[in-house]
Amino acid sequence: MQVARGLGRKIEVTRGLAARGAPRPLAVTIGNFDGVHRGHQAMLARLIEGARARRLVASVLTFEPHPRELFAPAAAPTRLTSLREKLELLAERGIDHVHVQRFGRAFAALAPDAFVEHFLVGALGARWVLVGDDFRYGARRAGDFASLAEAARRLGFELEAMPTVAVQGVRVSSSAVRDALARGQLDHARSLLGRAYSISGRVVRGLGLGRDLGFPTANVQLKHNRPPLAGIFAVRVHGIAAAARDGVASLGVRPTVHTDGRPVLEVFVFDFRGDLYGCHVRVEFLAKLRDEARYPDLAALKAQIARDCDAARAALRAYQDA
Repeated sequence: MQVARGLGRKIEVTRGLAARGAPRPLAVTIGNFDGVHRGHQAMLARLIEGARARRLVASVLTFEPHPRELFAPAAAPTRLTSLREKLELLAERGIDHVHVQRFGRAFAALAPDAFVEHFLVGALGARWVLVGDDFRYGARRAGDFASLAEAARRLGFELEAMPTVAVQGVRVSSSAVRDALARGQLDHARSLLGRAYSISGRVVRGLGLGRDLGFPTANVQLKHNRPPLAGIFAVRVHGIAAAARDGVASLGVRPTVHTDGRPVLEVFVFDFRGDLYGCHVRVEFLAKLRDEARYPDLAALKAQIARDCDAARAALRAYQDA
């Protein structure tokens, strides 16, 4: 058993059927919950309400890796949240327990009836199940809500469907959030998420180029398969002090300096002096300033960073006044 935290709240995390021990009666919802957006949040609130009314444990069944990363890794969507970030967000929403199921080919091959009878009810102990009205499950996604309702009648658990959540006429989905972030529409992404988009990670050692240029940056370790956004951003950084600190961040492949092409998240925290190596920080993306660009030399890059700092300070003042 693992314990995760969100806003200081603990959440129980189990993996593998042996880790569960004797099943406790659970109220379960099922899904990837990438981003834990407002649609997910509505489902989690209903799950907790239903669990409390029935004196059950509010539990989320989620999968690692994302199913599409198994079947079509090159075409798999960018992740909005790493597993750790997802667990932190689920803890913040008040969930009691998360079961992280390894999504391998054996699990993917389970027939719909086997998934429900032997895994969901038999192994996990589900007594009340909440799913979206478009829920599919089992090998080749052959199971749907109608077949799950039949299994509920046969096996004696309760089942409820959650309708789609829309914001300003737009269906809230992880895909819609990814699209908004890719387009640099951070305000729209924030309306779908119910919060500013963020990436969290540990500060690790980088090349030290920012320090040499007079802008020492924190290099935040990325756990995402690919970040869903890129460019230069006005940001707010949590985890350094009691209050969040303002800064400017670069997220991308750094075309001006030699890299291996992998994305890097570098954050320059305004008016900060200190060693952040080893700290776990959360970077909130509040406004996009521009796309990445290649510069002819480091002097030109340094001048642009100074302009980015000014632009970020102005964007952060506007954000706070809004």
